[in-house]
Amino acid sequence: MTEINPIKGGARSSARLAAVQALYQIEASDAKSLLVVQEFSDHRINETIDDDCFAKADNKFFQDIVLGVEQRSEEIDKQLSENLKKDWSLERIESVARAILRAGAYELLARPDVPTSVIINEYIDVTKAFYEDSTPGFVNGVLDKIAKINR
Repeated sequence: MTEINPIKGGARSSARLAAVQALYQIEASDAKSLLVVQEFSDHRINETIDDDCFAKADNKFFQDIVLGVEQRSEEIDKQLSENLKKDWSLERIESVARAILRAGAYELLARPDVPTSVIINEYIDVTKAFYEDSTPGFVNGVLDKIAKINR
């Protein structure tokens, strides 16, 4: 998997980062979502990584994102595909960025309790943990379009 730059924040920030990692693993290995969620819950969430202590993750929130993306995958992928430039397809997007977009889109569609700006900013921060290029701006643009349509 891609090297991760440190990301710090609260329990939901850590849950989002773990959810993106789990979604990446599910896609990369074609693993069952419930098994990956259990593995992360039992062995990966709330670890110290490279001597950085991360905020304790909200495990219930983590599970909601990962399982919610799976349950609403067709709707999420349709929304993402419709909001990409004409010469882009969802399959063309690098797999970690695709996992970030799916998680962010899920929250925008299914979590009205979380403010739009919080969701978008959080996923920009998650993107910055993986990318030092223009990808955070790309994620911002796509999630902003989805938010304008659905919120």
